[in-house]
Amino acid sequence: QVQLVESGGGLVQAGGSLRLSCAASGRTFTSYGMGWFRQAPGKEREFVAAINWRGVSRYYANSVKGRFTISRDNAKRTVSLQMNSLKPEDTAVYYCAAARDGSGAYAREYDYWGQGTQVTVSS
Repeated sequence: QVQLVESGGGLVQAGGSLRLSCAASGRTFTSYGMGWFRQAPGKEREFVAAINWRGVSRYYANSVKGRFTISRDNAKRTVSLQMNSLKPEDTAVYYCAAARDGSGAYAREYDYWGQGTQVTVSS
C-alpha cells in the first residue's frame, strides 16, 4: 500500500515557476514508477511526466517538455515536479501517482493516486 500527498500548488502569473512535491508512505515506494498527471475543468486527465523507480529514465508530455522537470528522492520518499515558464493552459489539478510496474504515460498503469493540488496560472 502506498499513500501519496501532493503539495506546492498555488496561483502564479504566466512565465512564473512552481515546484510540486509528492510525499509517499509505504515500504515499497522505492520500487514504484512515479508519474504526474493533470486535469483541467471539463477535460480528461492527461499525462504530464513520469520517472522510473531508479530515477534514471524520465518521460514528458510534449506540451511540457523543456519547461517541466520530474525528479525523485527515494531516501526521502518524495517525487517533485519543477514547473518553469508556466502558461495559462497549465492550469489544472495536478495528481501524483505510483505504478507497481513501469512508469508509463497512461493513467491505467498507475495503482495509487494522491488527492491532487490546484495549479492556477494567470495571464
